[in-house]
Amino acid sequence: MGLKKFKPTTPGQRHKINSTYTEVTTNVPEKSLVTKKSKTGGRNNDGRMTMRYIGGGHKQKYRIIDFKRDKQDIPATVKTIEYDPNRTARIALLFYADGEKRYIIAPEGLKVGDTVVAGKNATPNVGNAMFLADVPLGTVIHNIELQPGKGGAIARGAGTYAQLNARDGRFAIIKLPSGETRMILTTCLATIGSVSNSEHSLVVSGKAGRSRWLGRRPRVRGVVMNPVDHPMGGGEGRNSGGHPRSRNGVLAKGFKTRSKTKYSDKYIISKSKK
Repeated sequence: MGLKKFKPTTPGQRHKINSTYTEVTTNVPEKSLVTKKSKTGGRNNDGRMTMRYIGGGHKQKYRIIDFKRDKQDIPATVKTIEYDPNRTARIALLFYADGEKRYIIAPEGLKVGDTVVAGKNATPNVGNAMFLADVPLGTVIHNIELQPGKGGAIARGAGTYAQLNARDGRFAIIKLPSGETRMILTTCLATIGSVSNSEHSLVVSGKAGRSRWLGRRPRVRGVVMNPVDHPMGGGEGRNSGGHPRSRNGVLAKGFKTRSKTKYSDKYIISKSKK
């Protein structure tokens, strides 16, 4: 795993920084775990655009990922580490002892041939899924469930991780990637280690075309629109602007949008420092 820079043979190559993909072992996904992925172009069933800046992009297939890790106490061998176009992290193909195959999010340091296991009898090794009640304090974890049996929802992006700080009764106290500290039931599962492809944030696309390959169309700034289109539009020359806000008038740059009566507030010990 690493990054490579390119010689400036073209304007698009000049600032390009890309992954070396050295950890990826195959470019052919497991056929039984792949399903079709249709694109909307940002249109609804009437054909009207409901989401802006979406369209085009390379054809992709969806890899079915096991976020629940509910196949417990059965060892699995890592067969391949693969690229997934649907997420920033790498994925790992597991061959279970009973013959079943599943994809999981690949943690940093997991290699082909390693053995992973989930459940009550798992040890705190990279790739193993354990209940928060059994994870040693201070351990780095990812793919954490918020509700038992629902599947991992926290720390799934490239390079992210959380840390188990303490336990208090039936709750574990976790520091999340955002800096927030919150309580999660100890009956929830989490996977040991941090998510792979930690250098994803350092990648530089180099040209606008690579965004188009990903299905992202050019994003238009509000200040260059007309007043009918955006609260920040209008004005003579470059005199447009005003208080930064969204197209719907919701203030940006620090305005809190979280509900003051949200049910999960009682589980949050300290908010994000950002």
